[in-house]
Amino acid sequence: MYTPNDKRYDNMIYNRCGNSGLKLSALSLGLWQNFGYKHSFANMEEMVHTAFDLGITCFDLANNYGNPYNGSAEENFGRILDRSMRNYRDELCISTKAGYEMWAGPYGDRNGSRKYLTASLDQSLKRMNLDYVDIYYHHIYDPNTPLEETALALDNIVKQGKALYVGISNYGREKTVEIQQIFKELRTPFIVNQPSYSMLNRWIEDDKLDEYSKENGIGLAVFSPLYQGFLTNKYLNGIPADSRVGKGETWIGNQLDEKMVARLNKLNDIAAKRNQTLSQMALSWVLANKAVTTVIIGASKSQQIIENVKCIDNPDFSQEEIAGIEKALM
Repeated sequence: MYTPNDKRYDNMIYNRCGNSGLKLSALSLGLWQNFGYKHSFANMEEMVHTAFDLGITCFDLANNYGNPYNGSAEENFGRILDRSMRNYRDELCISTKAGYEMWAGPYGDRNGSRKYLTASLDQSLKRMNLDYVDIYYHHIYDPNTPLEETALALDNIVKQGKALYVGISNYGREKTVEIQQIFKELRTPFIVNQPSYSMLNRWIEDDKLDEYSKENGIGLAVFSPLYQGFLTNKYLNGIPADSRVGKGETWIGNQLDEKMVARLNKLNDIAAKRNQTLSQMALSWVLANKAVTTVIIGASKSQQIIENVKCIDNPDFSQEEIAGIEKALM
């Protein structure tokens, strides 16, 4: 029988999401990888328990997580809730998303239509055995559906009581501005955007999405903060066979050339001087951006969660460290 750590809230940082009243743990656990049909359920359950014991309250899913069996991550999370966590539902912030290809035919392909978003959430709630999710995201902008339709669908879902807040994911600044104007007219509780962001992927800075979000009351829940494992100690001395690059499970594997390895080692040297691992420093760096509310980490084992949560113990950077990081990234 699982009993949570009674000191779980003592050390975690909780940040207000945009201008809303909702606080999110500085780290969230993402269930994109390692929570699907082919993975160990015991390991999944242990990781969720470990995260919660460390004060992580936010668990991020999507309808298509668990590939090649879309929806299996939500099913497994529902099983974990049933076995040990459902009594703590009100202490959890559960989010899911829809937007990518999910089921056969024109109503389940990549889109943002009212029909797809409504049906998909109904399926997600059934898989997790939930009455509502805390945040429901449109997973990716759909140029073939009017933004008004997508916004109205999300607004209606809140009015139906199936989600408390709504968000968007993989939206750039231009489309974020457009849909926020619609949400304002509808008075929809739109509070968060979920983009990718890391030391090695800084497009939100170039796009000024982070600047806009901070100025306009939108939180950022960022994913891939470790650039699919690059910003860990895995690749400092080559490519391990059991790594995502070694197994061919990432589309950015060809970026891991000699120049990238040298860059990672320079960053690792800076992290060591800060008494951090490379991954801890990379997470601290992301959280240092004041637009970021929470950083979504993935994990294949509990020890990775334990290690990465320690990033909050050393959140500040000196000007010398910032300059050194910028130089290493060149």
